[in-house]
Amino acid sequence: MPIVLHLPKGDPPSRTPLLEAAARAVALLCLDERVAPDGPWHEPYAAWLDARMRKIARRARGAQWRAAQEVDGVTAEVEGCQARAFVPGPVDHIDPRLARLQIGGTDLERDQPPPPAAGQPVVWIDAGLQMSVGKAAAQVGHGIMLLIAEMPRTRLEQWIADGCRVAVREADPARWRSLSAAAARSEPGVAAVVDAGYTEVAPGSLTVIATDL
Repeated sequence: MPIVLHLPKGDPPSRTPLLEAAARAVALLCLDERVAPDGPWHEPYAAWLDARMRKIARRARGAQWRAAQEVDGVTAEVEGCQARAFVPGPVDHIDPRLARLQIGGTDLERDQPPPPAAGQPVVWIDAGLQMSVGKAAAQVGHGIMLLIAEMPRTRLEQWIADGCRVAVREADPARWRSLSAAAARSEPGVAAVVDAGYTEVAPGSLTVIATDL
């Protein structure tokens, strides 16, 4: 699943809301009626679910970002920061308008966001891994996707009605140990992402833990 982050050169976005936009864009695409059976996106989406699911984040600005809006997908915006998730497909068959976009160069300074709002799912990032924004965007997208799959139907419907808002925060070592223990116990409302290790982190690394507690 390609993800494109809007990174204007003269006015770069803040890191946390950009990651929240990426997570929300993935959630909105996964819940879009067009991926449902008989929908126009169902076949490629279902094939992706049955294969090894990868997400790759790229960056765009100006005309590149405008061209990316023409490719099938869903854009989300959080505090003026934008990201777009696209209908998935084979890595070697990506739309040329996306394939030309750079994967690297997505570093942004870490910010200091407030505590997550009550009632929102939170995707926690292992701060110790020092992932780039692009890598983190792919991981938080995967984390919220796994959490959606575990949500009870009534909770999912409530969250959709609320606009699929999701918070992203970095976890300090103490919180990460607590979250990891909850994931190991398979607690309800906890979903962990174990990375395959294609980029930046070692295979088997626990990168994000999404919670809805």
